[in-house]
Amino acid sequence: MPGPKAIEIKLSSAEQEALEKLIKRHKTKQQIGQRARIVLAAAAGKSNSQIVRELQLSMNTVRLWRARWANLQALPLSELTAQERLEDLARPGAPLQINADQRCQIEKLACELPEQAGRPISHWTNREIADEIIKQGIVGTISPRHAGRLLKRSGS
Repeated sequence: MPGPKAIEIKLSSAEQEALEKLIKRHKTKQQIGQRARIVLAAAAGKSNSQIVRELQLSMNTVRLWRARWANLQALPLSELTAQERLEDLARPGAPLQINADQRCQIEKLACELPEQAGRPISHWTNREIADEIIKQGIVGTISPRHAGRLLKRSGS
């Protein structure tokens, strides 16, 4: 028993060209390239099952990106580029607790010697840097583990 009829995709020449450029460009993320291939295959008249077999993807992935492209096609490329149409949507979540300015201050602190902050130690530990961040009022609270992760991620 066949599934639901696939959404028909018709591309303008500008859309076709933009998608092909994304696939050929070396700096395009793999997932964006894969999504562009899905849309191009759909525009070529291929069924979802053919696209699944050829690109070795799940049926849900093919359906999602075919539908997402169809829903955004009403907007001209000048408003929403092909790459922007293929990007992930923003995900909900807790707002950032530490902004970019605070991160810069934390990294600056980590680059200083602990003695400059009045700490009788030779190098920063997660606990010491967390205590100093709070003492200097950079943030209200931060766990030693989180302070350590921030510094490790930044390469400090």
